[in-house]
Amino acid sequence: MSGKHGLTVGVILGFLTFSFPCFAQEMIKLRVSAATKTLGYGPLWVAAKMGFFTRQGLDVELVVIRGSDVNVQALAGGSIEVSGGAADAPIAAVERGLDLVIIGGVINGLTQSLMGGKNHKTYEDLRGATIGVISLTSGVGFALRWVLKTKGLEYPRDYKLLVVGGTPQTFVALTSGQIAAGPLSLPFNYAAEELGFNEIGRFIDVIPNYQLASLTVKRSWAEKNRALLVRVMRAMAQTGQWLYQNKEAAVDFLANEMKLKREHARRGWEFYTENRIWHPDSDVNVEGLKTTIQIFWDVSQPKAPLPSPLKYLDQSYLKEALRELGGR
Repeated sequence: MSGKHGLTVGVILGFLTFSFPCFAQEMIKLRVSAATKTLGYGPLWVAAKMGFFTRQGLDVELVVIRGSDVNVQALAGGSIEVSGGAADAPIAAVERGLDLVIIGGVINGLTQSLMGGKNHKTYEDLRGATIGVISLTSGVGFALRWVLKTKGLEYPRDYKLLVVGGTPQTFVALTSGQIAAGPLSLPFNYAAEELGFNEIGRFIDVIPNYQLASLTVKRSWAEKNRALLVRVMRAMAQTGQWLYQNKEAAVDFLANEMKLKREHARRGWEFYTENRIWHPDSDVNVEGLKTTIQIFWDVSQPKAPLPSPLKYLDQSYLKEALRELGGR
């Protein structure tokens, strides 16, 4: 199936599968961010470009704001209404007194493989090495430090971290020799393997349950705009359902949008759906969020009592959206 044909079929299936909002519904402008443009954040691009937001009366501007800490700053400052970024960034913000709350999931697990050059085949080979990350203070950076700690490597004693950007930028830094190793999310790890780089280890083998990326809003804004936010979550729930129900069209769209080989996009789709890294309703993995909190706590304030996920999470908007979609 060609990419063009697959996308056409996908659009038709999407419109046939899901109900349309009232044509008279007012179109509301919203600014939604993603920390990087990779396969994992694919549901946001599906929602924006396959019409799921539009059919809920939402005129969404989807922007990439690299670094989840920067995403949180933009959200707190009012530059965006919905942030898609690392789940530990809003946790840290809440601990600083900001009124943020997680309302849904984007990436409900870890798909990263730690990839190394020809001289870096094992974790032990990373002693003294420079490893690339997207951020030192959230998301994959924290997960990387946890993985390396379980393998006997302490930061900064045993290795250096260099902020190079998200997976696409880490891939470039690795292949150009700027870093010795770096975490690459699916399917960039496949591309690195094809170029002769070594898979040192998979994050999911060390941390099997983790909430990597979430949808976050200002709690005060959400309370004032409940009906609007329910529309956002209706669109995201429909997006998740479409991704699971339309493999070939989804693979075509993701390969085209993310500039991936179709085979890489297919393998990525299979991994994300088989492991429920994308939730079929765009919900949060609550058990995974507990792990995220635990790792954040271990790095930031290890002696303090571990809080409940409910301190940072409000699933009521999604639950209302699912009831409206048919009593789910």
